[in-house]
Amino acid sequence: MAAASLSMPGSRSPMLGSDDYSLYSGLSEDELIELAVEHSLADAYTSVTRTVSAKTSAFQNGPAWNPPKSNPTFTGSSLPGPHNASMPTTFPVLQQNQHCKETTVPEQSALSDDATWSHSYITDNGQRCVAWRRYNGSMYITPSELLDPVVEAIKQGAAETLIQMSWKGKSLAKPDKQGWTPLHEAAYYGQEKCLKVILKAHPELIDSRTLRQQTPLLLAAAADQVRCAQSLLQRGADPNIPNKNGETPLYKACEQENVETVALLLDHGAQVNRTCVQGWTALHEAVCRNNVEICRMLVNAGAKLNARNMYGITPLFIAAQSGRVETLLFLIKKGVDIDNQANDGATALYEASKNGHEEIVELLLSQNADANRASKCGFLPLHIAAQRGHEEVVSLLIPVTSKSDIRGSGISPLHLAAEHNEDDVLEVLIEAGYDVNFMLSPDRSKMYEDRRSTALYFAVFNSNIEATTMLLEAGANPNRDTFSPLLVALRQGCIQTVTLLVEHGANVNACVPTHPTSFPGTIMFCMKFLSLLKYLMDNGCDALSCFQCPYGSKPHPPIKTTCDRNSLDDRTEEETPNMPLQFCEIISAPEISRWAGPVIDVLLDYVGNVQLCARLTEHLDSYEDWAGIKEKCALPCSLMHMCRLMIRKQVGTVRLNQLNTLPLPERLIKYISMDHFQAC
Repeated sequence: MAAASLSMPGSRSPMLGSDDYSLYSGLSEDELIELAVEHSLADAYTSVTRTVSAKTSAFQNGPAWNPPKSNPTFTGSSLPGPHNASMPTTFPVLQQNQHCKETTVPEQSALSDDATWSHSYITDNGQRCVAWRRYNGSMYITPSELLDPVVEAIKQGAAETLIQMSWKGKSLAKPDKQGWTPLHEAAYYGQEKCLKVILKAHPELIDSRTLRQQTPLLLAAAADQVRCAQSLLQRGADPNIPNKNGETPLYKACEQENVETVALLLDHGAQVNRTCVQGWTALHEAVCRNNVEICRMLVNAGAKLNARNMYGITPLFIAAQSGRVETLLFLIKKGVDIDNQANDGATALYEASKNGHEEIVELLLSQNADANRASKCGFLPLHIAAQRGHEEVVSLLIPVTSKSDIRGSGISPLHLAAEHNEDDVLEVLIEAGYDVNFMLSPDRSKMYEDRRSTALYFAVFNSNIEATTMLLEAGANPNRDTFSPLLVALRQGCIQTVTLLVEHGANVNACVPTHPTSFPGTIMFCMKFLSLLKYLMDNGCDALSCFQCPYGSKPHPPIKTTCDRNSLDDRTEEETPNMPLQFCEIISAPEISRWAGPVIDVLLDYVGNVQLCARLTEHLDSYEDWAGIKEKCALPCSLMHMCRLMIRKQVGTVRLNQLNTLPLPERLIKYISMDHFQAC
């Protein structure tokens, strides 16, 4: 039945034929009388609006727009005003040459803070605008979209108005730019009467789709409009048509947690295991919402308990990941596979441990979940819990985690706790007896540029003194890494960490393995920190090697490029690649050379009679205040100092760190430790 057949041109009232009467056959006699009255009122209103339109010349040609003292009462929905965030804050003043025509039904717009009233109109080029009047008398305009009267009637629930529009030839099936038909609008806004009127006229629209492939039924389910969904299903709507994302009305009903809509859809043949583009089923969504009642309905309707999405994630995985205890317990009772692994190898226990869901972890462990099933990255649930700092979860996992599986993973949870500064977790693991000297496997160690291996290195690298203390007191060896943690602490200039490491046996003569030097690398990293340099010397660092230059008093080859501690492989032109860097090369770097005098002065206190090489002599001669240092080297050392150096050599660096524990007189300890002495 064509809508145009409902009215005839030139006629003031509609004429219905016998074929058209079926559109209104469902209405009662009282409803038909009411429609006739409203139709008469509509005819009267048309004549009024023509009179209003004739008065627009005052707005177009007059010098100013004089509004009434009070705001006029408009009909229709509000239009966006200048307070709308999408509109600019300032607008051009309306000029006299802006010809425009008023709409037949003026609409009131939401007033802005600086506007007294507003009026809508349409320009000559068809652009709908709203004119605003400021309190100071000036005006400005904003563009506005013309609201479809059919949509407006649907939003207001005016089913009779829709019938009247249909009489006059207005289409109830025309889609908008997004592909929404009036039936979509009625379903979305929950206007059941409007929906029935539209379906009566256009039953073919029942499964029509928007540009995003949304059906009226899907929109009703997504907007939680139960009555509309019921009407659509009763009239034959297909419950299994998905939208562009593959989401069905059942999926959307689960998303809204509407039990009644879910029941309706299932009763009308909704496919319970239909998946969206990412592989999620309605059960995934219900579990995510922690709605046990809907989960039970879906499972009873045949939902697969172990359905996997595109990432291999099951509903159980979702429950564990998001901490949904109730749905997790329901799924377990239904016999779900508790150790099912996702595509990355993660289990439900792994995800619960990762997110710190203590109650979930406890429940899964009570159901004998496997705590030793590793993910593809080799991490066990204990690893990820330690990395994330979930202390209580770590305590639950420790008794059920195999230490042999930890060793097989190539990384200890101690490493992860130390790397992420999780001190409380670190303490729990140490108390549980985890090996503080466990080293990363070569495959994991090479993931770090410095080839670190121990948990202690991570703690020192992070300048975490508390973690460093715990590990050292638990027996961590500070000399197991390729690059000594002591070198890291010296580079950071942290005297507290350096002291801790040295007191626990760190090698004060450690070198940089990738850049061989003829003297301890520890000296190279503390030339700018004289207090640290002296501390190393007090504890047995080899100062004599700094003065054993192969060139001696002979002229040194010119340095090719600048040498500093950050570019250790810069060499002289005539040196062979196998020759280690000399102390005089390093101290000649521009960043270090200004410290040459004080550094040499400290080192001379810990050596006997030495001869400065030509380059060191050149440094001392470059600054007159350093002349005394050069003379100090020229004078012979005292016998007392020579004896002290010999005793220190015999004691060794390890015992020098433990002088206070040796059964020696306090005076002798001070003598050996070089407190208050004169070298020469």
